[in-house]
Amino acid sequence: MTTLYDFEAQSLDGNPTPLSNWRGQVVLVVNVASQCGFTPQYSGLEALYQQFRDQGFAVLGFPCNQFGRQEPGDAEEIRRFCDTQYGVTFPLFAKIDVNGADAHPLYRWLKSQKPGVLGTEGIKWNFTKFLIGRDGQVLARHAPTESPEKLAPEIAAALAAAGD
Repeated sequence: MTTLYDFEAQSLDGNPTPLSNWRGQVVLVVNVASQCGFTPQYSGLEALYQQFRDQGFAVLGFPCNQFGRQEPGDAEEIRRFCDTQYGVTFPLFAKIDVNGADAHPLYRWLKSQKPGVLGTEGIKWNFTKFLIGRDGQVLARHAPTESPEKLAPEIAAALAAAGD
């Protein structure tokens, strides 16, 4: 069975990073962008990360430029923006595609595990969120319109369920 831990992604600084680095943690995978109407969600994502990271929670941000070209910057520009505007400390990865022929394998898998509304697999916009349990399986998919803060009870439940 495929899990989050079977994938690798390039970190924002260009290093190949096995997602098995987060084995046993509850993870929120999010496609992010710096020039999107939902960009202020970086604050909420960082708050969730700070609130739950010591309990085994991580946010993994994947910049994507497929929606209205809202992530045009290179890795250094993305890092600088996230640092100066939102104080992001959670891991960020190299820019990827989440839809189409060049979609990152991680996103192909995520979409197949939790399709969107009416069973569509495509990611509709930036800041679509996938919650992954400690076993590496997708627990839920959340639309960009759902604020990170609203996910806190679900994250807490996933962290608590891990010991079962």
